[in-house]
This record gives sequence, C-alpha cells and structure tokens, in this order.
Amino acid sequence: MSNIILVILLILALCLIVTVLLQRSEGGGLGIGGGGGGNGTGGRPPASPVAKLTWFFGAGFMAACLALTVISARDAANDSLLTGDLTAPVAQEAEDTTSPLGGNLLPPTAEDQPATPPTAED
Repeated sequence: MSNIILVILLILALCLIVTVLLQRSEGGGLGIGGGGGGNGTGGRPPASPVAKLTWFFGAGFMAACLALTVISARDAANDSLLTGDLTAPVAQEAEDTTSPLGGNLLPPTAEDQPATPPTAED
C-alpha cells in the first residue's frame, strides 16, 4: 500500500513542479508591495486556472505525505527487534581472494597475531 501512495506522491510532485514553472511571474514575491487597489480586491487579480491547479496539486501532495506517514508509522509499530527470530544463524563472510593485493583486506581481529616490524638487513 505504501508503494502505491509513494508512486502517487512522486507523480503529484512532478505535476506540482510543472504547474509552478508554468505560472507567470508577477513580481513582488510573497505579495510584498501589493498596492492598495481601489476595487476592493487588495490589488490582487483573480486566480488563473494554472494557479488553481497548483493549489490542487499542492493539497494532493500534502494529503499523500500525511497518508504515507500514517501508513509508515503503523507498519513500524508492528516491527520490533525483540519479536524477531534471534536464534537464526549468522552467515559467515567468505574470505575475499579476488583482491589484487591478495587475502583479506579487513583490519586484524583479536585472534590475529600482532604485526612484526621488518628486520634490518646488514
């Protein structure tokens, strides 16, 4: 279910990006310097169809985000480390011999012998 909502969320995000880019720039970001306009509308023209579509996609995006959050929280509540199978055997890592330097390139473990410094040859 969460995969379906995630796909819807991605589609809505792309639609929202496209509709925002299609809008005409009116200047005065966030309505700053909007002027009084004596017609009672506060100097703001009526919303264009693209602006209404942007609001629609924005509301759908928010609804999909909330739905995905609720579903993820519900699924996470059912998972627990304590309820899992703790007796399952741990897979042993095979030694990597494909390295160009040969052998295992991991740091030494507690069972490994300490490295001895090279001896000086006379």
